[in-house]
Amino acid sequence: MDTYLAVASKRDWRSYADRPVPPEVERRILDAGRVSGSAMNRQPWVFVVVESPEAKERVAQTVYAQDNVRSAGLVIAIATPGGGSTLDVTAWNDGVASCPNGMPESDAAARALGLEEGLLPVSIPSFGYPKRPLDPESKGAEEWSREANRKPLDELVRRI
Repeated sequence: MDTYLAVASKRDWRSYADRPVPPEVERRILDAGRVSGSAMNRQPWVFVVVESPEAKERVAQTVYAQDNVRSAGLVIAIATPGGGSTLDVTAWNDGVASCPNGMPESDAAARALGLEEGLLPVSIPSFGYPKRPLDPESKGAEEWSREANRKPLDELVRRI
């Protein structure tokens, strides 16, 4: 799939089909985070894969939209002392939908994830196959972009 099409057609999903994310797709998602850019190639992140039902429930209780985490086939917390990473476009390339999950208290989420002092989760994206199939190649990237429920580009870009 064309990269721009993948970015433009990707939508956040908040409920998922009852279907596991295969290990090879999980690995591609995690590897996309590993190879994404960081300042001076410091790679300050740690990816915490939330596997056990007990851990998933603990983490769900720390995010705004708890059912996003509870119903997901894969949950990965991104923890860092600063910076971030993008995993969701790689997931979408494999037909896996995702949704970022914010936290009202990152300290509580860090405890639920068992993170060492100094690391805080910056996002806890949930992943799963969509309940309703969506064909990204049914339209062009420009059409997906026009239809996106997003702020206009001129509101987001500043030039100095």
